[in-house]
Amino acid sequence: MTAALRCWGVVPAAGRGLRMGAEVPKQHLVLRGRSVLDHAIAALLGQAAVRAVVVAVAPGDERWRESAHAADARVRWIAGGAERCHSVANALDALSGEAAADDWVLVHDAARPCLRPDDLARLVATLAGHAVGGVLGVPVRDTMKRCADDGTVLATVDRAGLWHAQTPQMFRYAALRAALAAAIAGGVLVTDESAAIERAGLAPQLVEGSSGNIKVTRPEDLALAEFLLGRAPGD
Repeated sequence: MTAALRCWGVVPAAGRGLRMGAEVPKQHLVLRGRSVLDHAIAALLGQAAVRAVVVAVAPGDERWRESAHAADARVRWIAGGAERCHSVANALDALSGEAAADDWVLVHDAARPCLRPDDLARLVATLAGHAVGGVLGVPVRDTMKRCADDGTVLATVDRAGLWHAQTPQMFRYAALRAALAAAIAGGVLVTDESAAIERAGLAPQLVEGSSGNIKVTRPEDLALAEFLLGRAPGD
């Protein structure tokens, strides 16, 4: 079924990753011989329905030329924007005239190198006939606390129905492009694509993924990602 779909990958990779405290943006750090970004791109390219992947990098960031995918005809490199939503919008603009309105777009974090092929395949298969699209995620298992700016606990939040949103996030090209444009025009800097779709009055579907689909944010995440990438498929 997936081979008949038309999907496009988008990877916003213009962030600086300040919480990592590294000399280079976290997406360019190396894991098992390849950059974090290259692992993320490869995961999308491994899905048969993906026709091409558009990667939005920071203006002036030339490290992409060292990518394992730098010369891959399926990968396109464009200038990103100040925030994630701007980078994704730029990537969607770059697909104008090529992507059809009903084509699917898979937006994947540059800092998620451990996406499992079976999770991506399940996302695509589950949402192929969905009216809106949706998001990979995992249910919240820990006790949740709401706190003040100084760390003081204000309340314990009921975790029932709460999920950790992951990527890829999968939406129709025209709907996502319009939703992001409306959010940006309204001064709302959404932090993921689902938020833009929700703001447009639509209801995305959550598709359960794996807890191992981590986002590399802090130094300790690198060791965990190294371990996860070293596991045999299905472990």
